[in-house]
Amino acid sequence: MARRKSGKAINGWVVVDKPAGPTSTAVVNKVRWAFGAQKAGHAGTLDPAATGVLAVAFGEATKTVPFIADALKAYRFTVRLGAATNTDDAEGEVIAASDLRPTTAQIEAALPRFVGDILQVPPKFSAVKIDGERAYKLAREGDDPQIEARPLYVESLTLIDRPDPDHVVLEMVCGKGGYVRSIARDLGEVLGCHGHVEALTRQWSGPFDLEDAITLDAIEAAAGTEALDAFLHPLEIALSDLPQVRCTPEAAARLRHGNPAPVVASDADYGETAWASCKGRAVAIGTYRGGELHPTRVILE
Repeated sequence: MARRKSGKAINGWVVVDKPAGPTSTAVVNKVRWAFGAQKAGHAGTLDPAATGVLAVAFGEATKTVPFIADALKAYRFTVRLGAATNTDDAEGEVIAASDLRPTTAQIEAALPRFVGDILQVPPKFSAVKIDGERAYKLAREGDDPQIEARPLYVESLTLIDRPDPDHVVLEMVCGKGGYVRSIARDLGEVLGCHGHVEALTRQWSGPFDLEDAITLDAIEAAAGTEALDAFLHPLEIALSDLPQVRCTPEAAARLRHGNPAPVVASDADYGETAWASCKGRAVAIGTYRGGELHPTRVILE
């Protein structure tokens, strides 16, 4: 007999304003406990010291996580100039220092080389796998993990503030897989003064904005009450960048069984990934082919 899942079958998204300190997994577990949800996940890890948007998916919304993970994200961060650390952030040990402080004009002139399609080496203290082992585990054991450069798309990197000679505040909009710590480290190297991240906040992730995020304290205070309902966004919000096609209840039943079904498309092109709705609710995600949707993920609400 299949083991019955504990908790409620909740489907949707909660946008959390992650505090500094806990891991992303710890935040997800706390939010899941507060809602009493059966299943939860998140769309993009934040380091423990980082704050800001952490989008938590419940139930069927976890099937839409890849579309948020692949979306553009914005980070505002403070770089401490004059010191490099072994973790590329303020949590690590200083491994190099410099008295050189570049001018604001020199910093602005260096930023364009980090925009566009670039190659980036993730921090040694990161979750990147090397021969099956996490890089951070190898680094903690005293090894020197050699991590290959990875492609990253950076839409923009902008200087926001220069509060003093030791600090610069930047904002970056980038695609999936970006390490802000690596940007700070590499910028410091280019400027010849070293650098590391001192503070980091994710401003937005796909359709989720920090202005709409709920603090973890507020979620814990409302745990187990109907007040939590106001924090839940429909799972369809994660599909806003995909073309929508519509179908009848009969077609919806076919799609939910994994079978192709006729749909009415407004802006989907042949071969494009789209999502089907019936009476405003998501039914399936799949490939649109000449009047039919061929499902790759079904939404069982």
